[in-house]
Amino acid sequence: MRFPRRHRRAPGPGGAASPPHPRPAAGHGAAAETKIEAGADAARDAGVLADIAASALLTGSAGPARRIADAAGTAIAVLDSECRWRYVNAAFVRVAGPAAADELLGIPIEDTALAAAAVVVRAVLADGRTRDHALAADAGTVLRFRRLPATAADPRTTVSASPHPAVLAVLLPAPQRQPGADQPREHPADPEPHPHPAPHRRHDAEHTHARPRDTPSATTDDAHLRRLTLLAAVAERVGSTLDVAATCAELADITVPALGIVATVEILPAGTAETAEHGSARPAGPPHLQRSGAALAAHVGPLELPCHAVRYPRDSPVAVCLRSGEPVAVYPRTDEELRSVAPDSATLEVFRSAGVRAVLAVPLVAHRRTVGVLVLGRGGESPGGFGADDVRTARDVAAGAAVAIDHARRYTRAQGIALELQQALLTEPGKPHTNLELAWRYLPSGTASVVGGDWYEVVRLSFGRTLLVIGDVMGHGVEAAVDMSNYRATLRYVAAMDLPPHRILRRLDALISEDDAARPATCLLALADPNRARWTVSSAGHLPPALVSAAGPTRLLDVPTGPPLGTGVGGYEQTTHELVPDETLLLYTDGLVERRDQDIDVSLAGLTALRLPGGGPLDALLASVLTRLAPHTAEDDIALLAARARTR
Repeated sequence: MRFPRRHRRAPGPGGAASPPHPRPAAGHGAAAETKIEAGADAARDAGVLADIAASALLTGSAGPARRIADAAGTAIAVLDSECRWRYVNAAFVRVAGPAAADELLGIPIEDTALAAAAVVVRAVLADGRTRDHALAADAGTVLRFRRLPATAADPRTTVSASPHPAVLAVLLPAPQRQPGADQPREHPADPEPHPHPAPHRRHDAEHTHARPRDTPSATTDDAHLRRLTLLAAVAERVGSTLDVAATCAELADITVPALGIVATVEILPAGTAETAEHGSARPAGPPHLQRSGAALAAHVGPLELPCHAVRYPRDSPVAVCLRSGEPVAVYPRTDEELRSVAPDSATLEVFRSAGVRAVLAVPLVAHRRTVGVLVLGRGGESPGGFGADDVRTARDVAAGAAVAIDHARRYTRAQGIALELQQALLTEPGKPHTNLELAWRYLPSGTASVVGGDWYEVVRLSFGRTLLVIGDVMGHGVEAAVDMSNYRATLRYVAAMDLPPHRILRRLDALISEDDAARPATCLLALADPNRARWTVSSAGHLPPALVSAAGPTRLLDVPTGPPLGTGVGGYEQTTHELVPDETLLLYTDGLVERRDQDIDVSLAGLTALRLPGGGPLDALLASVLTRLAPHTAEDDIALLAARARTR
């Protein structure tokens, strides 16, 4: 979680805060820039820490927010709807009495040193108004009790949800009291921000930076709680996968309706100039983006924002935002002005139907590089548009999500390179002798794009013999693809010595083990000798081959299994099986049968239970195997190699 820096305006002449200095935006007149102000007094700091604890509770967080609250010097606690302690940090234990934090959990407040505050807590639960309780032992501090909303059940949380409200307790410096004020101080439960009409402008869609309108946002405890809860949700829920589209969709879903009624997440293509570091030259032309996530508030209606390529005009708020690296807002009053902030007719129709009257573009910046933009829209339900707190929250949300999006982009790019490398290295196997029919198939993993080290090879030997090879390098990624190429090249070199299969494995293992950086690999060799009607098979930790017959069931060959290649252990053996012309030998990698939730013996039994077209074309046989056995979304690469003796 990233917390904002605090800024304070420099005092102007006479001690008054000077107005923000105008900052010109490209293609426009001067635009007002306003720095966000935030109080720095002890009470506010303690309140922020308390909000962190509340956000951790509401989201079930066991991450940074919860750890900050646990280690805070401010006394923080939470009581449930029955006035029992649900959470206390170490600092609060000193207030509640001589007991460990674990001993307080589940105990009613009446049974602790703070029993006198029970009536205040019950009053807060009853009417939702925040109240202070003076401590008899310390006149300089008070316990502030504030009601928290009920939390819904969520399987992702680590703290059990509650359908009833709870109460947040935090120890604060005693506020200044008016003479005669002997009642507990009350605070409005949900005060409304005061309306602040924007000054008249000749063109109200003019871009403004940082804080577009100097509209006071709600600075109440509830506003801080909502903000920190949102940031905690971003930290935990955005980036749950390494898929760019899924990450962008998660960001859009979290920001609606918390920050607006419409949200789109649009990403710059990798390698474009806009992704250069801040301060470097940026193009002046219209930006090309890919809309990868969109969300609409439920009350907007059954509208859709298609995810596709979009292009904004050069002077649009999104273009200005990308060039400046700062949030930019517009407040369109007419349909023509609304048209200027929509990149296409579909977006314009959604803006019209939703009644969008304020648009905020926030850059997605990760590692000093702009990767895209978050566009938020608000309607008549937010007459003040986007205030200072809103801009700050949107910027922090975008900053946290941008890192997750950038990680997903980098991962996708790396996997793309690895896949291209693997496809380039995994060329077609060599041609067998004419007495052997051959077919092969390679299926990369599914949506995870995890490139593996699966490989196959065919080597023609003397006297009409053909050596079939299939292997799987341990691990994934570019390194596995490179090692796969090394294994294939070394295998060809050793096979040229015309050794029996088990000695080929022994020699291959010795050569690979000399390289400390090489990854181990499983490997299966099958030497076809149609002239002698014999298969000679040897395995280095690989799954057994399957023999498919047109007249009977599929069966697995019994092959002695040695250690994987690259270990330097050796000890490989071989076995022979009869080669029948109408039978097909099927070699495969573990991606075909291995399942995380299933024993390997059960998976292999599923292979032998298949009734395959043993007498038809080999391509049809491989297609049938993949259709009936491969998972819909493959968790690992799958390589298949099928061979059958040709009848004369």
